[in-house]
Amino acid sequence: MAPLRLPSPVQKRVEDAARALMLADGISVDFAAPPGAPALAAPDSVSWRIFKNPVALFIGGVAAVLLELAEPKVRSGVWDHTRFRTEPVTRLRRTGLAAMVTVYAPREVAEAMIAGVNRRHARVTGVTEGGAAYAADDPDLLDWVQATASYGFIEAYDRFVEPLGEGLKDQAFAEAAPAARRYGAMNAPTSVAGWRASLSAMDGRLEASPVVFEFLEIIRRAPALPGAGRLAQPMLVKAAVDLLPPALKTRLGLEAQGLSLI
Repeated sequence: MAPLRLPSPVQKRVEDAARALMLADGISVDFAAPPGAPALAAPDSVSWRIFKNPVALFIGGVAAVLLELAEPKVRSGVWDHTRFRTEPVTRLRRTGLAAMVTVYAPREVAEAMIAGVNRRHARVTGVTEGGAAYAADDPDLLDWVQATASYGFIEAYDRFVEPLGEGLKDQAFAEAAPAARRYGAMNAPTSVAGWRASLSAMDGRLEASPVVFEFLEIIRRAPALPGAGRLAQPMLVKAAVDLLPPALKTRLGLEAQGLSLI
């Protein structure tokens, strides 16, 4: 698929708006302190290149959530224990900031943030609509969430910004592993082949749900991107849908939701 091209003035406004989305309200992170401290990813990493593109982050983040919501336990955890339905923009900003911290912030800052997330996850338990018990700190679920995030960001950059090729994709997956392990995702994929294996292993558990369509409607309408960015938001959401593997997109009933229908 060709890179996503918008008229230059619109492209800049969309990028500025998407970049602002990564700054969570009420949360301050000093990415430069302590001076010289290494991040979890190196400055010359593929991850630094990917995360510099806010449009790829928006598209990839939406795709990752779609993949997560296809898994019943993750879906229940996200939908029943977060404020996504009532405060979607706040949720998006906090998630975006967390992603940026794991790539760019000093390691000790990233580790402190991850530890806080892990403490909150340890308190989240419940039962799905189908009667299955779940816990947010289940290593199997953590592996899937980390896998979907890596796939979403990497694939969005590759398809809509510039091609990476399988070698650089492998590198990007591997670069995500240190943060993934700190989250408790000890078996998150570290390569494209690993992602394909994860997807295959999860295949029997991924299913259609009204929640997926509710999420899409929320993310299309939420004032996530102001101004010109807001006008482009439905197209960016369609781009995210197109990142889903074709067979899974069909299973979720999303064939009519992608860019191919524009």
